[in-house]
This record gives sequence, C-alpha cells and structure tokens, in this order.
Amino acid sequence: MKVVVLGAGLMGKETARDLVKSDDVQKVYLADLNVKQAEEFAEKLKSEKLEVLWLDATNDQQLGDVMALGDVVVNALFYKFNEKVARTAIERGVHSIDLGGHIGGATEAVLKLTEEAKAKGVTIIPDLGVAPGMINILTGYGAGKLDKVETIKIFVGGIPVKPEPPLNYNLVFSLEGVFDHYTDPSHVIRNGELKEVPSLSEIELIEFDGFGELEAFHTSGGTSTLTETYSNVETLEYKTIRYKGHAEKFQLLVDLGLLSRDNVVTVGGNTIKVRDVMREHLSPQLQLGEKSDAVLLRVLVSGKKDGSAITYEYDLLTEKDMAENITAMARATANTMSIVAQMIGTGKISKRGVYPPEKIVPGEHYIAALKQHGVIIEEKIKTSNSLA
Repeated sequence: MKVVVLGAGLMGKETARDLVKSDDVQKVYLADLNVKQAEEFAEKLKSEKLEVLWLDATNDQQLGDVMALGDVVVNALFYKFNEKVARTAIERGVHSIDLGGHIGGATEAVLKLTEEAKAKGVTIIPDLGVAPGMINILTGYGAGKLDKVETIKIFVGGIPVKPEPPLNYNLVFSLEGVFDHYTDPSHVIRNGELKEVPSLSEIELIEFDGFGELEAFHTSGGTSTLTETYSNVETLEYKTIRYKGHAEKFQLLVDLGLLSRDNVVTVGGNTIKVRDVMREHLSPQLQLGEKSDAVLLRVLVSGKKDGSAITYEYDLLTEKDMAENITAMARATANTMSIVAQMIGTGKISKRGVYPPEKIVPGEHYIAALKQHGVIIEEKIKTSNSLA
C-alpha cells in the first residue's frame, strides 16, 4: 500500500517513521508546507520508502493531487483541515484518518459525510489520537464483550516522569489545546442523561505503579463520540490525570480570567488577549526537551454478561523512548495512526463510510499490534456473582 501523511509536525513524522518499517507499506509520502523540517527528518530516517512533498493544504487542487498518490491518507494537519481533507478523500476515492478535533465541530462535520463515503467505497475514521482515539477503541472492545453496558469511566494523562514545580507538568501537545481542555465544559452521562460539568472539577485520587498517588479531574473533549455511541449507559465520564495539586493551580488561573478566550488588556495603546500572553509566557517554561514523559491510561467498562456483573479494565503505562527521542505521547498517538492506516490498507478494516474508532477498529488486533510496538495494554476482568 501507499500512504500519504499530511503534516510533518511531531505526530506526522512519527507516524511516517512507523509506516516505513512495515512490510505492507511500499511508499510513504510526507507532505508539508514547511518542507525543510520534513527533509531534515527524511535525511535522518534514511528510508528509500519515504518521499517528501511540498504541500499548501489551502490549495484545493494541490491537496487533492497529493492525496490521490496514496491508498490511505493520514491527516496530521491542524484540526481545521479535517473536514476539507475528508471531503477531498471522498472526491479522490482514497481512505483517510485524522487526529480529531471537537472544537468548532470538526469531527461532527466529518461524521456527517458517511453516505458520500459509502457511495465512493471509502473508509474515513476521525479521532485517532490517544484521547480521543485509543480510549475509543478500548471502550468499544470492552463494550463489545458485554450484553449490556452500564458504566464507562476513562482516565488518561500525559505527564513528566520527573515533575518540576510549580505546575509539575510539561507539554506533550499545544498549550492552547490544554487551555481549551481546562476551560470548556466536560460532557458526561449521569443517571442516563447527558450533562455538562465544569472542567478541573470533581478531583479524585488514582494510582499507577511507579507514580504513586495522582489526581484525576474532568476536562473537555475526551469523551468525543462516546456519549453518542453509548448514550444508553447510566454513567460515562472522562478525567485527565496529573500530579496532585495541578488542578487547583490551574483553577486559580481560570477563576482570575487568565485563560479566557475573550479577556483583553490594553498596554501602551495595544490591545492584547490575556490568554495569548499566558500561552507565550508559559510555553517556553513547560517544554519537555530532553526529559522523559509518560502516558497513563485506564479504561473501565462495566455491565452485564450472562447475568453477571463484569468490568473490563484496560491499563497502559508507557514512557518516552529515550534512545530514539520519541515522547510517550507521540509513540502512543503515532502508533495508533499507523496501525489503523495499515488495517484499512490491508483490508482488516473493510467497512466503508465514516465511523468513530469505537465502531470500526478491531480492539483485539489493535492491542496485539501495539504490543509489537512495545506499547502494552493490560486487560483485567473483574466479575461478581450472578445477578437476577
């Protein structure tokens, strides 16, 4: 198969790195406006399978021509391109996946294209990062083993292995995105009803081996399509994992209005958004650099099977690949994109249309493929006595 990777940022490059290792992949095109960074990456990778292309994704004709080179397109561009890339994939008759983006309804817009995709024999899967993405696949896998799903609880965090005060946090994706997750409301299902709760709220403690006691709290965007797919459950919630005390510190910034999209100040006659100042001030201080990060994940899917109460638990703890200098978040995200792209290209995923990950990606094969990449998902099964 031939794969086109749109975007030579961190996730695009790491997805390309993984794809060229596969015997099923004959060619990888890495396309970006910043062709220099793509060429520097290609020079280090030294793979004959990889070809770098210059791409202006705002140019519809050029975008379509580049995408048509592949059997499958991996969209690692900014989320505002997601709908455009999906529509172009349908027009050109190629399969496509993306990293998601619920801000501004990007994923919702992609999902509405399912009939057009079916008509053209195309498979499109949005939301294939870690959260959303990996958590959707694992939720779908656990839910598929139950006769009735009652409760879904998800915990995910990208954190530094060695925290440094005052925030005990380093960036594994954009700080702008972090601000969004901390300020927009979180969607949950409570007593069978879809509700909004404030982000940074309802802090609870959670433990992972080697990390001790951490905290988890609501953040926006994580539940993604799950609230729709599993709208009949009693409880569904997503919480972000951080070191203890993190939520309280960011709650103060939110309460002071420092992370608001709208608040502005005038300095020396210039009007400046307070959030822009916070982002530019904090970003350099929070860079991971040469330090190690970890991705911690726990998905709990509970319900009934043959009259018994059962919980399927999926745990992940993975750290940065220091030898290759690949962050844990990049490994988990890029491996997910690469694995699913190959599943489509080899026919392991053969349904046509637009589907969220929980409805189409085979969990058992996904977990096995991740294991081959050194990313281990541990499954635990907890049962109780038979219930009437």
